[in-house]
Amino acid sequence: MRIAVLIPCHNEALTVQKVVADFGQALPEAEVWVFDNASVDDTARLAAQGGAHVRHVLAKGKGNVVRAMFRDVDADIYVMVDGDDTYPASAVRTLIEDVAQGRADMVVGTRLESHGHASFRRFHGLGNRLVRSCISALFGHPVRDVLSGYRVFSRRFVKSMPVLSRGFEIETEMTVFALANGFVLAERTIDYGTRPMGSESKLNTYRDGVRVLKTILFLFKDMRPLLFFGTLAALCILLSLGFGAIVIHEFARTGLVTHASTAVLAVALALVGVVSAATGLILDTVNRRTNEIQRLITDQVLPQRRSAP
Repeated sequence: MRIAVLIPCHNEALTVQKVVADFGQALPEAEVWVFDNASVDDTARLAAQGGAHVRHVLAKGKGNVVRAMFRDVDADIYVMVDGDDTYPASAVRTLIEDVAQGRADMVVGTRLESHGHASFRRFHGLGNRLVRSCISALFGHPVRDVLSGYRVFSRRFVKSMPVLSRGFEIETEMTVFALANGFVLAERTIDYGTRPMGSESKLNTYRDGVRVLKTILFLFKDMRPLLFFGTLAALCILLSLGFGAIVIHEFARTGLVTHASTAVLAVALALVGVVSAATGLILDTVNRRTNEIQRLITDQVLPQRRSAP
């Protein structure tokens, strides 16, 4: 089976050569690819010196890099790992095993159970736990680490996923896409390290955190429209009944409606609730047809074997 190690990088000159060498040693049969995302240091040159195939992606953002990696590289098994030397190459064969044996379409190296004291910046661990709690609750599947950059994919997953994200929310999109489309997701604990002195994370705690949560909300709306709009409809109807009860009670007691604005609000909320429910039903029907087409396309993606010499 052809194995490709995909390393997205932006200004990782301090570590990229070591990452290339480590994965080349751990997986000598694999092709190592470095996708340089508009670096202004020697990342690309050092990666090439280390023996990696180097591609340049000018559009900034990790999501744009992942789109290029999935589009341009052809293999049976894909290993994606960040170029910051925080993920152990020694764990790669353990991660590959489930995909190689057909037991999973995506295997995630989870970091939260085993990591160094300085591995996560302030609030990063808390943010990760918040994101995984949201996804577990919304999609009904427990996940341990949503934001890990160390993953192994099957060809079926890579060639079926339309990458829509542009930035660091790409890991969230991968996880949600797998859960919503019937792909088998597995997780394996890894030892997460720390960046070397002088190397800095490109993740912005607040800006990228908001993007991740927004991505979860929009993906939930797109992939679970009936639940999303049904919940909104139920909330509006309950509020409408509450405000309407005030108006009805007042009319029964006095024969007058002195709070016309409350009555208008109750009617407006009822109308919004009905429209939301109808929207959810329509979009759910459309979504089912879309899922049928997606499954048909996915089932056509098969591993590509090398021709015999």
